[in-house]
Amino acid sequence: MSEREVHSGEELKALTHPLRVRMLAVLRADGPATATELARLFATDTGATSYHLRKLAQYGFVEEIAVDGHPRARHWQAVHATTTWKNTEVGATPEGRTAADWMRRRQAGILQADVESFEQLQDTLPPEWIDAAGIGDLLVKLSAESVNKLWERFYSHVEELKARDADNAEARRVSVVVAGFPRPEAS
Repeated sequence: MSEREVHSGEELKALTHPLRVRMLAVLRADGPATATELARLFATDTGATSYHLRKLAQYGFVEEIAVDGHPRARHWQAVHATTTWKNTEVGATPEGRTAADWMRRRQAGILQADVESFEQLQDTLPPEWIDAAGIGDLLVKLSAESVNKLWERFYSHVEELKARDADNAEARRVSVVVAGFPRPEAS
């Protein structure tokens, strides 16, 4: 799967419904599913999941696929592994800026949930996973060009490591959340 770059606030807004963004995440992580399977997973009704899947499909985030052995069941799959956008482009409208703000807060919420989950599970994890898990922060002085280069190299390296560990029985799903925001200048 590839990357999907969103170019308008309207496109990004399609992801800002809590059920839609969660369904897309599950389809990306677990593969194709039916509206019924997603409804069961999210404790909602099939009508709601069907509606939101069609909305995601309207903007090219998911697509319907045929699955062997299930000629009548409608299966849906994510079209892209990730979604990106340029803040200046999407944020050119109030609707787009609100959508981008919502998505950033959503990502921060995922980080918080991952930290809380780790804290609850760490007594059950092998020592190598306890040591590998973590969070860090750096405050560095970089140009916008260097930050963009950092993103490029980071994501490229993640793809290399993902490919290397594709068949590794020791590999687990790992949530990686990264951020880079300019700080106000000190007075």
